[in-house]
Amino acid sequence: MRMESPDGAWAWGVLVAAMITNGLTLGFPSCIGVFYTDLQNSFQASNTETSWFPSIVTAVLHAGGPLCSIMVERFGCRVAVMVGGLLCGIGMVTSSFSKTIVHLYLSAGIIGGLGLCFGFQAAVTVLGYYFVKRRTLANSLASTGASIGMALWPIASQHLLEALGWRGSFMIFGGVLLNCCVCGAIMRPVKPPPAAPSKDGAAANGVKGGATEMERGKGLQRYMAFDLLIHHRQYLIYTIGVSGMVLGFVLPLFYLVPYATSSGIEESTAALLLSLIGFINIFARPISGIVSQQRIFSGKLIYLFSGAVIVNGLTNLVPAASASFSSLVIYCVVYGISMSVIGSLVFQVLMDIVGMKRFPGAFGLFTILESITILLGPPLAGLLVDITGQYNLVFYFSCIAVTLSGLFMCLASYIIEKNEAKTKQNLCNQNDSAGTNEHPNIIYRPGTIQEDFVI
Repeated sequence: MRMESPDGAWAWGVLVAAMITNGLTLGFPSCIGVFYTDLQNSFQASNTETSWFPSIVTAVLHAGGPLCSIMVERFGCRVAVMVGGLLCGIGMVTSSFSKTIVHLYLSAGIIGGLGLCFGFQAAVTVLGYYFVKRRTLANSLASTGASIGMALWPIASQHLLEALGWRGSFMIFGGVLLNCCVCGAIMRPVKPPPAAPSKDGAAANGVKGGATEMERGKGLQRYMAFDLLIHHRQYLIYTIGVSGMVLGFVLPLFYLVPYATSSGIEESTAALLLSLIGFINIFARPISGIVSQQRIFSGKLIYLFSGAVIVNGLTNLVPAASASFSSLVIYCVVYGISMSVIGSLVFQVLMDIVGMKRFPGAFGLFTILESITILLGPPLAGLLVDITGQYNLVFYFSCIAVTLSGLFMCLASYIIEKNEAKTKQNLCNQNDSAGTNEHPNIIYRPGTIQEDFVI
């Protein structure tokens, strides 16, 4: 098989395939809210029981990161994406025959969610091998695929639901998600760059034996960097903050449609609210990526990210106070813009904190921990609705969880950054007084909280 070179003509075809894969995999969870009421009625389930379905899908989508990394390293991105598409197809088709909601958890939730994870994460990974000079542009364009998916999935879901019901819709979804296999087939192995060949000469895009030294790590730290969680204070703060944020961040995507329909808005119109969020992401996400690259935000992305999280959380007060269509439209616009900033920065901030050398392991542990709160958020919200019978309390819950997380990340980062600067200044003063450097091996890294990396 001919090996493709980075930044070549074929890379742009791979970029289109990655955009489609992102749209299929990351966009799919946005349509689950359309089926919420029908699933609840079909299985005669409570809000808590029904909420476990979207929480399992999104949790597995994130938690499967380390497993996907192993597959990519061993078999390559092409195989991982194609396996992901196959799992999605099997999971969704099988779920259309579910007799109990537990069957739905296992089929569409676990099997389908794992397929979504393989497709999404492997498609993102392969761009790093196909693009070198234009990698930032490629990642920005690929991220718009998820936004397009968020816009189109709810609209298509509403039409299919009216024509075929949720079972027929899920069967169609299985066929649609199989297109990830076609996208994966386009992702041919890439010849490693001459400046950084793989250790044993194999392809460097995750084919067996092709991992670079940066990706090789020691033991479990290769996929989950527990040492960073213990010793790197900024990574600890960021991981705790984002894990708390996603406890309420994803809830509007699942509860907006049932809340709107329970307030007298037609279901087809309510589904358009989710599409509005997706359409806003299409334009706002690239813009937010460009804005974040400005010099004024250099070393300060954590504050821009935290500010977007706070705005996103406070926005939930709008639907909590009023369920009118005009109020929900305003909410979707502001929520969509803040969501775009969060989506464009969440992994970039992580890269800035730990550096690319430790990013694979930091990313694996990061996704595992946030998947725990993603798994718990919707069922807790469903329990709240079961007890009170009021959907608007879900948005109050989301407001509290997201806003407090943003404030925590902002204030904790500011305090520790000031302490770091003070410690550095005191050390400089001591060295000036002594005339020598008493700590020649300590590296201070501005913008991070880790002060004791020793050469």
